[in-house]
Amino acid sequence: MVCPFDRAQALEQRQRDQAIAAQLAKSRASGPSLTHCQDCDKEIPLARQALGGMTRCVPCQTLTEKGLRR
Repeated sequence: MVCPFDRAQALEQRQRDQAIAAQLAKSRASGPSLTHCQDCDKEIPLARQALGGMTRCVPCQTLTEKGLRR
């Protein structure tokens, strides 16, 4: 007989793996990054610019993803 906790843990792991795969399948912006945020005009850190296709600083991108800014 299978323990219900083992079944729950296996289900959670499958759901986590599916969520990670879905995020990795999304297309990411590519190309050159901006040097300054398109929303607040603060400088985008070089490490973030190196990712390619970055147009916002982390705080502005966070607000955009949460739907608090358009």
